[in-house]
Amino acid sequence: MNDFDSRQHVLQACRSHDVKFIRLWFTDILGMLKSVAITIEELEHALADGISFDGSSIEGFARRDEADMIAVPDPATFQILPWRPREQAVARMFCDVMAPDGKPFEGDPRWVLKRTVERAGDSGYTFYVSPEIEFFYFKDAKDPEPLDQGGYFDLTPLDGGSDLRRETVLTLEDMGIGVALSHHEGAPSQHEMDLRYTDALTMADAVMTFRLVVKEVAMRHGVYATFMPKPLRDQNGSAMHLQQSLFRGERNVFFDGGDSLQISKGARHYMAGLLYHAPEMMLITNQWVNSYKRLVPGYEAPTHSTWSPRNHADLVRVPEGRPGLEEATRIEYRAPDPACNPYLMFAAVLAAGLAGIEGEYPLPAPLERSVAELSSDEVRDRGLGELPSSLDEAIERFEGSDLMRRTLGEHVCDTLVANKKLEWSEYRSQVSRYELDRYLPQL
Repeated sequence: MNDFDSRQHVLQACRSHDVKFIRLWFTDILGMLKSVAITIEELEHALADGISFDGSSIEGFARRDEADMIAVPDPATFQILPWRPREQAVARMFCDVMAPDGKPFEGDPRWVLKRTVERAGDSGYTFYVSPEIEFFYFKDAKDPEPLDQGGYFDLTPLDGGSDLRRETVLTLEDMGIGVALSHHEGAPSQHEMDLRYTDALTMADAVMTFRLVVKEVAMRHGVYATFMPKPLRDQNGSAMHLQQSLFRGERNVFFDGGDSLQISKGARHYMAGLLYHAPEMMLITNQWVNSYKRLVPGYEAPTHSTWSPRNHADLVRVPEGRPGLEEATRIEYRAPDPACNPYLMFAAVLAAGLAGIEGEYPLPAPLERSVAELSSDEVRDRGLGELPSSLDEAIERFEGSDLMRRTLGEHVCDTLVANKKLEWSEYRSQVSRYELDRYLPQL
């Protein structure tokens, strides 16, 4: 379908569904969803020429001077919002952000992913992903009080969020977003939904929609949903484990039936790229101060650049393949959390994997035991690289990365670093409850 036909399809859909308002969505550099609403009377103009807005709104907290930008709706992303009224309905479209001269704005995260995916396409690859997204339901936003004390895969009455998950899945499916499965996770009131495999750009749009739908459904029931990486002190944090694969046409590049793990040589180089570049990607995959409260020993979260076919605490895992399902061969990357910017995260992960393939990075031996079970001497002797343990360390590793600067561009890198240095500075000046409880009585 050409651009004209796509625009006509959107206009016809709006007439058929009595759409009055259209929300034009785009994402700031931190992964926060931004929106401007137009009426149906402005839609034809918006589809043809875009809508002007203040471009500084996508710089996150480190805003610069105002700069005019243009939000150009992508007709392929048109969807009716199921939770809005059926009469004079509301629809949404994701937008690409353009400069006034019509060129893509280099600070637009969606453009960064598009550019990286196109580069993979030049080598014949299509990048498919399926994120496993974890989150919490709490009674309100002021205090993390769980709705239940359920555990992994628990059923009612221990699972207090089953009806919320069911309504969320149905809403997502109404919007064309497939959910492979949903269940209670390991911590009280923690839940997981796995989105069905699709290409990276479609999935990044889906993740942004997913986060909004989860919160909208929860809010309608008087509950607060959060994607905060570590809201509960003595429980597992929330991750966004990324299942991924590369295809050439209909062939899964990661599959090799003659290999003991059924993964190809290219897949091993790809994994090596993820392991090698993981520390410099952490500012993208784990961008908040709170992200590093999750990445500590004992909570099934990675702390070193290790891989394994079995251990669920390693950075990279190779899920066991099933006979006859070549297309299901995949690699799981376990660092990201659900509060990241999915456009930048997918772009960074893909770039790291491609660097491994193109540079034929050697894959180290898998780890048969958890890092926590190894002595410091064993960790040193095996050369197991430690991941950044704080936002400050992640900023430092990111700033020194040529790969991230080439992949994300100067504008995104500089703006993100400015944002994160501001966040770290504010965090360092805080006095926590822990410090007051420990030091005030005795110092």
